[in-house]
Amino acid sequence: MVEPNRLVVRPPAAVTEWLTFLNHRWILTAMRLPSLGLLRDHDYRQLFAATTVAQFGFQISQLAVPLVAVVVLAASPWQVGLLTTITMAPFLLVGLPAGAWVDRLRRRRVMIVADLGRAVLLATVPLAWWAGWLTIWQLYAVAFLVGALTVFFDVAYQSYLPTLVGRAQLVEGNSKLEAVRSTAHLGGPALAGQLIRLMSAPVALLLDAVALATSALFVAKIRQREPQPTPSPDANLVREIREGLRFVLGHRLLRPIVTCTSLFNLFAAANGAMMILFLERVLGLDAGTIGLVFTVSGAGGLVGAAIARRVADWIGQGPAIWLSAAVTSPFALLMPLMAAPGWRLWVAALGGFVVSIGVVVCNVTQVSFRQALTPDAMLGRMNATVRFLVFGTMPLGGVLGGWLGEWLGIRTALLISVLGTCLAFLPVFLSPLRRMRTLPTTAQAPAPAPAESGASLSA
Repeated sequence: MVEPNRLVVRPPAAVTEWLTFLNHRWILTAMRLPSLGLLRDHDYRQLFAATTVAQFGFQISQLAVPLVAVVVLAASPWQVGLLTTITMAPFLLVGLPAGAWVDRLRRRRVMIVADLGRAVLLATVPLAWWAGWLTIWQLYAVAFLVGALTVFFDVAYQSYLPTLVGRAQLVEGNSKLEAVRSTAHLGGPALAGQLIRLMSAPVALLLDAVALATSALFVAKIRQREPQPTPSPDANLVREIREGLRFVLGHRLLRPIVTCTSLFNLFAAANGAMMILFLERVLGLDAGTIGLVFTVSGAGGLVGAAIARRVADWIGQGPAIWLSAAVTSPFALLMPLMAAPGWRLWVAALGGFVVSIGVVVCNVTQVSFRQALTPDAMLGRMNATVRFLVFGTMPLGGVLGGWLGEWLGIRTALLISVLGTCLAFLPVFLSPLRRMRTLPTTAQAPAPAPAESGASLSA
């Protein structure tokens, strides 16, 4: 097969100067803190360091895995959409039981095992590529298993933070960790693009494997030990899953948040499934330029992390959740409507910058609210239930994006998916959250359901 020409699009000088100013002046000023705060704490520093290396590694695999499919395996739009679906399917298939299991285990240990398992799995891709054995089916299998371990890691991670820092410091703890993620979004894609261009996409995945192993090492250095959860003598996995579902779906404030996020993620997954294809095949960009586009778009997340608390204090917590999405989402329309090689590509990328601000402000506000609201014994199930519901729509989004791209064209698929994200704020807007400046911070766990006879899954 003849390798198609790649168009390398360099940003105009004005964009380069703007990025330099942004990196060295505005963001640094916004992120300047009067004190280190939680970073003075040894255990929080280990979690912070683990998040830093893992997030930069994640940026490599997020770009490298689809590029392995698109460039190395010449995957079709449908196959790329299916890859997105398989990557997110574990949130739908194992999300609910993962929460019940995490509530029975020490969460720190779950995080270490999940990191090491993902590192081993990702390392199999470059090994198979070197041996000439790599197929789309292996990529599907690795994507699914890595996704399953990610479910356990994420549930344990969000459930562990209140124990590590205390509920009074959740906003600060989440904001600092979100700043790390946003910094990785800022520099990670450009770094990943250059690494992929120099080393190839399969080899770059080795660096993510190393990052995940390093993350496990930092988590292992956390000194604080959780008490071993006391198993219930009548432990019943089905009943515990049901309690988590009832707690989330039965709460008048959690339900609209979950509905809003689920809709947004459905269309965001459809968009993400087609974005690499759009940039690589429609616009003809190389991996380095694609990474730079994602860098510009992701830079807004760092700003969002810096201002999330101020926005919530200024307009109120409830309005911060829906306004951050409603005001910024329409800027994503710039990509399907005007993106083309040259200056228009970078204007479209700046639209993604604005969207990233809104996404991070919304995430910091609603995640901190959920953690503060939920009793300790229910944290794993609450987080797992929420992630099951909000990420469970993403496999469907991957299929939707692949189908739209196959039948209507990649640019049209992007346009439809962005229009969907623009409407996702409505469930929160139509709920009591619309005008609630201060959200509740305590709640009682739902009463356990009566024990049921018959078989049950228990551990």
